[in-house]
Amino acid sequence: MSDAAQPTAAEVRAAADAVKAALDHHLEAVERRSGDDDPAVYDAFNALAAAAEVYDELLYDRYDEVTPFEIPGVDDSMPPYTGPEEPKALSVLIRRDYAVVEPPRLLAQAQRIADADPGDRGTGTGAVAGASVHAALGVLFGEYEPDEIASRHQEFGLEEGDSTLWVSAAEELSEAGEWLSAPFDEADPQLVVCRFDVSSVFDEEDLDEELDDLAADSS
Repeated sequence: MSDAAQPTAAEVRAAADAVKAALDHHLEAVERRSGDDDPAVYDAFNALAAAAEVYDELLYDRYDEVTPFEIPGVDDSMPPYTGPEEPKALSVLIRRDYAVVEPPRLLAQAQRIADADPGDRGTGTGAVAGASVHAALGVLFGEYEPDEIASRHQEFGLEEGDSTLWVSAAEELSEAGEWLSAPFDEADPQLVVCRFDVSSVFDEEDLDEELDDLAADSS
């Protein structure tokens, strides 16, 4: 960046003052919050994140320095929680992606399951279990719980992709059979109490940070 395009020292100082003001405002919002999910705290957090990002960019452009902290961006966060203060029920929503990388292994495992089930004898199920990936997956997921498949996926010729788990709050437990026809239509992010994500992209980000650290140490 040329000298003409660089921010001035006064602009950097003004951005630093904006961060200080946003930090004070965030603390005040936290001290006055009405509950664990007060929207005022959420708004103050976002304002602090935005001010810190501007300061960090100007500081780098002007002095080639960075701040020692990182505040997650607004786009990476969940929307503010708007569910009940004291949930009486909850829903656990899980998505796990898999790639079928070894179809012969999957077919063989499904065939073994079908052959070991006396109820399949004479029904033809055992004969088709190892004949198609579609049938084999039906046998596999009908036999094992999702958590067991997750822990043994390599045995079944599967490769893990991304996964996520959402714990969603509710006022009361749904009536039996009420949502079975459309189980994921009411997956409202604003009712999510907590979520847990697993992805190889996180490992890649960690590796990039380690490589950057090594490069900085060797320079």
